[in-house]
Amino acid sequence: MPNKAPENWKEKTLQELSIFISDGDWIESKNQSSTGIRLIQTGNVGNGFYKNKSNSARYISVETFNKLNCTEIFPGDCLVSRLPDPVGRACIIPNINERMITAVDCSIIRFNQKILYPKYFVYYSMSDIYRNKVIKLSTGSTRLRISRKNLETITLPIPPLSEQERIVQILDEVFENIEKAKQNTLKNLNNAKELFESHLKTFFEKNNSDWREYRLIDITSKIGSGSTPLGGKKSYTNEGISLIRSMNVHDRQFIYEGLAHINEQQANELNGVTIYENDVLLNITGASVARCCVVPNDVIPARVNQHVSIIRPRLEYVSAKFLCYLLTSKYYKDRLLKEGEEGGATRQALTKSGLEQFVISIPEDLNMQEKIVGQLEKIHEYTQKLEQTYNQKLKSLEELKQSILQKAFNGEL
Repeated sequence: MPNKAPENWKEKTLQELSIFISDGDWIESKNQSSTGIRLIQTGNVGNGFYKNKSNSARYISVETFNKLNCTEIFPGDCLVSRLPDPVGRACIIPNINERMITAVDCSIIRFNQKILYPKYFVYYSMSDIYRNKVIKLSTGSTRLRISRKNLETITLPIPPLSEQERIVQILDEVFENIEKAKQNTLKNLNNAKELFESHLKTFFEKNNSDWREYRLIDITSKIGSGSTPLGGKKSYTNEGISLIRSMNVHDRQFIYEGLAHINEQQANELNGVTIYENDVLLNITGASVARCCVVPNDVIPARVNQHVSIIRPRLEYVSAKFLCYLLTSKYYKDRLLKEGEEGGATRQALTKSGLEQFVISIPEDLNMQEKIVGQLEKIHEYTQKLEQTYNQKLKSLEELKQSILQKAFNGEL
């Protein structure tokens, strides 16, 4: 349980703390133009900071502004996103030397600066204390949304103005140091990822004169995708035969979260896409196209839907792990992505015929393949441990931020 704030701190609602609070304007696409008054949207509202996104900025004309009787916003106003992610995030509008309005999914709060230092609220909006209040007042089962009326009722502990400024100064300094540590950790995390990618490049992009070229159709016994059972998600069961979808297939990693299941009758209708040990799974449509992994044995028996292709290697030519490492190396991944752009009219898609004719180069010596896989697995294990360490440090830094925010709004700084 959090400690109570000091007695001289008063709980006040956002409505009590503002001199103006309103939602933005409903601006349809037909009302927008390439110049004029800048339209600030939820995508511009970061978690405690403003995202400029000037390259994708949208505008309305002055004529449209007047016709729709829009509400102008000004530097120093606070914007709160009523949509995820996370719902209720807030930022202060800087001076961007443009006239501005905001979209309907943002709430505008103009604080009474005689009683509230705006940045004090922005820090409060980053705390779990505030987030929990927002979630309780939000609606929506799949996508949370908070109404302005509910937003107005949220309370925060208000110390004297001088104390607010002192707290903000401390948080500015502490958060700047945390952000530096976070950026260094992210740099190390990226370096760990690049280390493994560089080894993949070493093996699969160099000129291997003793390796032989094959089309995938020549070294596989099956290439093909499945389908979704009638009824879609509503027809899935809590247990039974696994139905592998693109969300489960990541590069060199199978993600169990979201794994669907189907019954025997549904599975029988998909017998043509039964999964076997050593099958290589490849996403063939959408944003995750060309992601690839070897199926883990503990999800078998299984089938795949139409977004995932089974590539069943003939093991006398190529091992499953070797083929997976090869297809996820940058050289081959880039080729697959290019193939995907050519295969889809409206979005990336890899076709069966395109995959069958896809040419790869592999060593004919299976012992050589096994040796390369062994080296890559050692490097992958090492870099995975590094990534886990850095991800844990990032998590610890976020937990530290929340601990400091809780102390700040309990009067303990």
